[in-house]
Amino acid sequence: SEDQEEIQEAVRTCSRLFGALLERGELFVGQLPSEEMVMTGSRGAARKYKVWMRHRYHSCGNRLGELLGHPSFQVKELALSALMKFVQLEGAHPLEKSKWEGNYLFPRELFKLVVGGLLSPEEDQSLLLSQFREYLDYDDTRYHTMQAAVEAVARVTGQHPEVPPAFWNNTFTLLSAVSLPRQEPTVSSFYVKRTELWDTWKVAHLKEHRKAFQTMWLSFLKHKLPLSLYKKVLLITHDAILPQLAQPTLMIDFLTRACDLGGALSLLALNGLFILIHKHNLEYPDFYRKLYGLLDPSVFHVKYRARFFHLADLFLSSSHLPAYLVAAFAKRLARLALTAPPEALLMVLPFICNLLRRHPACRVLVHRPHGPELDADPYDPGEKDPAQSRALESSLWELQALQRHYHPEVSKAASVINQALSVPEVSIAPLLELTAYEIFERDLKKKGSEPVPLEFIPAQGLLGRPGELCAQHFTLS
Repeated sequence: SEDQEEIQEAVRTCSRLFGALLERGELFVGQLPSEEMVMTGSRGAARKYKVWMRHRYHSCGNRLGELLGHPSFQVKELALSALMKFVQLEGAHPLEKSKWEGNYLFPRELFKLVVGGLLSPEEDQSLLLSQFREYLDYDDTRYHTMQAAVEAVARVTGQHPEVPPAFWNNTFTLLSAVSLPRQEPTVSSFYVKRTELWDTWKVAHLKEHRKAFQTMWLSFLKHKLPLSLYKKVLLITHDAILPQLAQPTLMIDFLTRACDLGGALSLLALNGLFILIHKHNLEYPDFYRKLYGLLDPSVFHVKYRARFFHLADLFLSSSHLPAYLVAAFAKRLARLALTAPPEALLMVLPFICNLLRRHPACRVLVHRPHGPELDADPYDPGEKDPAQSRALESSLWELQALQRHYHPEVSKAASVINQALSVPEVSIAPLLELTAYEIFERDLKKKGSEPVPLEFIPAQGLLGRPGELCAQHFTLS
């Protein structure tokens, strides 16, 4: 039918009909024989009825799966609701025989149909996936969603030489919606109601969920994804993916490849790499060299500027970093500051001063009492290795130059180095998101202490002094 109301009514009718049949146990249980063989055989009418109704139930499930791709969202939502009702009822009243006591049974084939419909290669299913998120709060549906997603990715990538972007976007939306509990829950929450829970069931253990979560993400990330999707993945890697993996170090290949691509991808990948280095003892000697290489004039204008400097502040917070490394970062930032916009300078200058506060050995960059006179700056801005840049032999003359900046707040921030630096650091968090518009609005709201004089010779009288031209030709009477 083409009529949406008729389709919706048919879905509701099928939901009630087969829901009642499942509850009453009137569908054939076991390996389903072919319909023709049973109908032409000599078995009883009751068996024929149950087999025939089981085939109708199977056809109904397939049709509901097709309706997940219907143009009308109301139809798709209703079809999803009916399918998930069947999943719950079929799980409680299995259509396959238990092989042993305590055997875990779940309608996997029916559930794969649901996940396959959600991960459509043809259309965006983000709205329907947002409705499906409520089922991911249950342990069993979450576990089987992760397994079904792995199979769906393998199937679609095998069928399509060039996978449509819609499929990758749908898959990322589903995968990013999966979130595991931080610790083993005391009580399992199952969508399919169980009379008793067995300790042998994998679905009841957080350890198995972590393994399934890891397999799901690794099977997704091993494929070539659109560039925009790489950015979305890297944005959530550090807090939504790495902490929930069974073996976080398996992400090293993905993160190092992303880091080698340069630009915003490298910037975003550094956070995940830092977590692996800091918490999982990963050896990655080129980390700070990669970070140093990202410092170029464009870093003040990229979309992720605030995130980059927040992470750079975190990466350079350790007091155990060698002085030459910190000096190289301070010098590179000071050199870039010469051409940076005011909103970036108001954040970068306190950033540099904080580096000098954390590492007293680097204060020779602003105060070297018995240093030699320099005819030229020994710092090499073209050197990619911070250890070879000779930054510690140089000085931060750029900050003195910025004391003559046209914007008074920038000049004031650069003048901090003229006095001894205070012990507590200056928080740069409020300055990370600062924009030119905010600076302009702030300047407009400033009120001077007294009116600004517009004439350097004070006026005397309404027409001026007696000898002036205006007083010669006009009089007040």
